[in-house]
Amino acid sequence: MRTNMPQVGFGLWKIPQDETAASVVEAVRAGYRHFDSAADYANEEQTGEGLAEAISQGLVTRDELWVTSKLWNTFHAPEHVEMACRKTLADLQLDYLDLYLIHFPIALEFVPIETRYPPEWLHDPDARNPAMEKAAVPLHETWAAMEALVDKGLVKRIGVCNYNSGLIHDLMAYARIKPAMLQIESHPYLTQEKLIRLAGDYGIDVTAFSPLGAQSYFELDMAAEGESLLGAAPVMVAAQAHGKTPAQVLLRWGVQRGTAIIPKTTKPERMRENLNIDDFELSQVEMAAISALNQDRRFNDPGVFTEAAFNTFHPIYD
Repeated sequence: MRTNMPQVGFGLWKIPQDETAASVVEAVRAGYRHFDSAADYANEEQTGEGLAEAISQGLVTRDELWVTSKLWNTFHAPEHVEMACRKTLADLQLDYLDLYLIHFPIALEFVPIETRYPPEWLHDPDARNPAMEKAAVPLHETWAAMEALVDKGLVKRIGVCNYNSGLIHDLMAYARIKPAMLQIESHPYLTQEKLIRLAGDYGIDVTAFSPLGAQSYFELDMAAEGESLLGAAPVMVAAQAHGKTPAQVLLRWGVQRGTAIIPKTTKPERMRENLNIDDFELSQVEMAAISALNQDRRFNDPGVFTEAAFNTFHPIYD
């Protein structure tokens, strides 16, 4: 990693509000120093309570933490970017973010914080035919407003999520402050090798979300049980060879290829297990066998879930 961000982070997506604060404190105790948050996760206030509690207990200092958050789709207009960032900072009880990302290259019509927060995807959930309402905001305008956050000291670094190669090329052509991070879905069923190589050529670090693949999507009915990577033959063979769990092998594969990873769990024993991947190394043969599982299988695809859940067809990948 070109940044000093810890390579294994703690993902906060889908952690229930009533479990978030305690999970954050427990994660700090387990050794996590990198926390991956977002306004859309609807638990930033509770995350802030957990971080404040961990700091007050003397478990960690703010300087030892790396906290990432994300700008939601409804706040892409330049006049709303700083407001959204300040809301996140207030909820997290922080003076600055280590990293702030554009969550999706999708601009939606503004929803005031007082009306609904987080705004989510539907412009008006109570409408007769609720749908997403797209906004005509060019990404370069959103990026310029993100750069202003760095200028003001509200965030240390900025970056993007869910961008494809074409958007990365375009961003690098106009960015005054270059993106420090690209966050994308990546696991052995979706290796994204060309995109990760491109980011590296541009000097952009990569964070892989959903590093265990389908595990994050079973409860959302976005993956079938048979799509679990934990039972894939190359993963199981490597796990047996190294005396590790299949999950640890998958996480080791992610960090060994140079990406950061943000696994999510609320179980203390799993938190420690997910961090305990530095005492072994996969061979080139093992890495290649796991990478060969690639099916270009994307579980988190707006081209699928926006139509199914939000009555709006809005693909961002071809």
